[in-house]
Amino acid sequence: MNKTHVVLLLMATLFAACKITERIGDNRYIYVQREGREAKNWKLVWHDEFDEAALDTSKWSRITPGTSDWNRHMSIDDQLFRLDSGQLYLLGINNPDTSVDHRPYLTGGIRSKGKFAFQYGRVEIRAKLENAQGAWPALWMLAEQNRYGAYPRNGEIDIMEHLNHDTIIYQTTHSHYTLNLKQTDHPPHSGIAPFQGDGYHVFGINWYPDRIVFQLDGQDTFTYPRLAGVDPSQWPYDQPFYLLIDQQLGGSWVGEVDPAQLPVQLIVDWVRIYQ
Repeated sequence: MNKTHVVLLLMATLFAACKITERIGDNRYIYVQREGREAKNWKLVWHDEFDEAALDTSKWSRITPGTSDWNRHMSIDDQLFRLDSGQLYLLGINNPDTSVDHRPYLTGGIRSKGKFAFQYGRVEIRAKLENAQGAWPALWMLAEQNRYGAYPRNGEIDIMEHLNHDTIIYQTTHSHYTLNLKQTDHPPHSGIAPFQGDGYHVFGINWYPDRIVFQLDGQDTFTYPRLAGVDPSQWPYDQPFYLLIDQQLGGSWVGEVDPAQLPVQLIVDWVRIYQ
């Protein structure tokens, strides 16, 4: 399906959207799938094809710096973001000027917090990953609303993480249940999938009220189910989540960065959400 067809499909879908999802929040930006649609066909409800000359700020914000491994090098600097020929380029680079910003590396990322979130549905992100020692591109989700308390009680869904030059990707859920109660095997909270990083791939999940099914190129790779009879924190995935797409660098998991292998890019072709 090319991008023109997607736009036409989206226009047709919007007329029937009231039957698919309820939209809540400021400017109705939170899409909550109506009950009983789990067995029905997916309908496109939101997307970005990155066909414009600039990032659509009605859908995305640039990720600002933080103190965690994943965001300690994040920056909103223009040189980390580029749109060209229908692709979004998110860069990880050596900092060219450390006189003001003393960090050795800068990285670019976007998130839809406060602009788009959804509860249940199908995520598809077509992207190309470049390799470098210390590169850590990620496609992931966090809770839009603070339903259960401070992180990690609201959960995290990692659609895809890739490290260095690995020939696998990681697909993971994190929560109070897995991180604090250490319940990582009941059920298994993470899976890996073989991966050849030589072109574009479609990374995704199908998210239901009772399970999250992770995918690579349309094939199921790992399922995280909702369990009965365990601590309720096992399933914080009953609330709206927003998207994060970022090219990260360095940290305790991915290891040291080799500056000679930079710049490195996460190239995103499109993002499509179905319910």
